[in-house]
Amino acid sequence: MATKRNAFYAQSGGVTAVINASACGVIEMARANRDRIGKVYAGRNGIIGALTEDLIDTGKETASAIALLRSTPSGAFGSCRYKLKSIDSHRREYERLIAVFQAHDIGWFFYNGGGDSADTCFKVSQLADSMGYPIQAIHVPKTVDNDLPITDCCPGFGSVAKYVAVSTLEASFDVRSMCLTSTKVFVVEVMGRHAGWIAAAGGLVEDHGIPVVILFPEIEFDEKKFIARVGKLVKEHGYCSVVVSEGCHYPDGRFLAEQGTKDAFGHAQLGGAAPVVANMVKEALGHKFHWAVADYLQRAARHIASKTDVKQAYELGKKAVELALKGHNAVMPTVERLSDVPYKYRIGVADLAKVANVEKFMPRDFITKDGYGITDKCKRYLRPLIQGEDYPKYGRDGLPVYVTLKNVAVAKKLGGFALKA
Repeated sequence: MATKRNAFYAQSGGVTAVINASACGVIEMARANRDRIGKVYAGRNGIIGALTEDLIDTGKETASAIALLRSTPSGAFGSCRYKLKSIDSHRREYERLIAVFQAHDIGWFFYNGGGDSADTCFKVSQLADSMGYPIQAIHVPKTVDNDLPITDCCPGFGSVAKYVAVSTLEASFDVRSMCLTSTKVFVVEVMGRHAGWIAAAGGLVEDHGIPVVILFPEIEFDEKKFIARVGKLVKEHGYCSVVVSEGCHYPDGRFLAEQGTKDAFGHAQLGGAAPVVANMVKEALGHKFHWAVADYLQRAARHIASKTDVKQAYELGKKAVELALKGHNAVMPTVERLSDVPYKYRIGVADLAKVANVEKFMPRDFITKDGYGITDKCKRYLRPLIQGEDYPKYGRDGLPVYVTLKNVAVAKKLGGFALKA
């Protein structure tokens, strides 16, 4: 792109402890290339901000405020779960995007999200061919689920894995101390609809002497075998911990945690596997239990973020801008692992056509033969991703110093636009 044009950046899907680190990388890299990139606008609440012309002028933020994004959790500009349909069936939306982009001279598009967001970014990247509007669209990877293909890992995963591993370890120490006369089984539910990467992180506590059972979405749930496994561990150790993925399901496909409702992307609304599993144990074995659902805590825990994860999130944000400046379109920067010990990687690039709507599941050789633990190969994969601490600064009140941006709105130039469900 020869002429200087403005950029659009937005965050999509479930936010993470490090998605703002990617935003920091994008914005700082764009500011370092003012000869090619003009203003950087952020979409308020993801792609919805583009459709409704609700843009934020990131140029109103100081360099120090943008730098603080690197250590601030959640989405600084707001996120959304809104997936663009095909151009043929929803041409009205794409015409609106073009109108907004033209009105604000936007030629660079950076979309920070997971699998569904990759699909949206890919569709935007095709605007030049399908509707004659020149734009370069780069997807910035993000998802705690770690299920994007091609890339070795996804920003957000390392930190949630560290949180789950640490929390499982600490809670297990608690149970161990009380098991003689009180709680014998602790169950924690973690995120992961179809892929068990997050649940797998709980298996790292095994090396610390903790008896643990992992329930993966990749392994069909067998209640009889599960109860037998828990009973055996409690008999041997006096207690055990269970890490259950929200996507754990029966052989017929029914989720243990299914509530009968759908989210904005049309996926089954999950949440509640932990009490289901805990009550199974109580009814079958009579053991006293406690259960917890990590929910937002696991993905918002910036205070214990993985240093590796923060670094990669920032680097991939910067790389997205570099790829755009080199003329790339419809691509995503990736992490390419070079070695486990010492951990080495490089930043690569993937074609979005091969990323959008493709999920990466746990390899079977990462899961033990009995289906309830992780193998040494999986541990070698996980360990580097949770290494190091990147603590935020703490204020006089004892709480982390996180930034809340001013998020100054850009003056609208077009009429309103009603979103369709």
